[in-house]
Amino acid sequence: MHTELTDTEIIRRILQGDQAIFATLVQRYQQYVFTLVLRFTDSREDAEEISQDVFVKAYRSLADFRGDAKFSTWLYTVVRTSCITFLRKKRLDTISIDNERTAVQLENKESGFNANTIEQKSRHAMINEAIRLLSPDDSQLITLFYKGEQSLEEIGKIMGLEPNTVKVKLHRARNRLREKLEKHFSHELKDLS
Repeated sequence: MHTELTDTEIIRRILQGDQAIFATLVQRYQQYVFTLVLRFTDSREDAEEISQDVFVKAYRSLADFRGDAKFSTWLYTVVRTSCITFLRKKRLDTISIDNERTAVQLENKESGFNANTIEQKSRHAMINEAIRLLSPDDSQLITLFYKGEQSLEEIGKIMGLEPNTVKVKLHRARNRLREKLEKHFSHELKDLS
């Protein structure tokens, strides 16, 4: 089977004409791509649409993959570009935390979610909202490191920075995220404690 092939070997075979093997890359990275896209959009429907678009763009641009970074790092740049393009076209409004809380309460009444599920959703919504309040660079660092599970070296390649610089910027971004949470969501955090 193709599962034991490295990403580079699969890409080489695709570029040599074995188009069907691209499905192996899709299977390998579909959850990764969806998770990253969902971080940008916060809408499952949009995330599904953009994720499909990412794989189409990745397939068409595969010849541009030089192999000097991991495929997942290169794929992240495709995800980021696709999300930015989509959001510019759609001009999404930021979902307010109140709307999120109302939706969670309605889901609870309709489907009987337990309190822990609501608490997790509420925490998740607060963190997402706080990340949206950060600068684009801080938001990207937090997303790449925690959601994209990229290493400092990989983030450095994506952002054109040295790994030590990434480490310092990530530390500062986490501090700013903590400040945003304390400033904008201190009341909600106390309720969840």
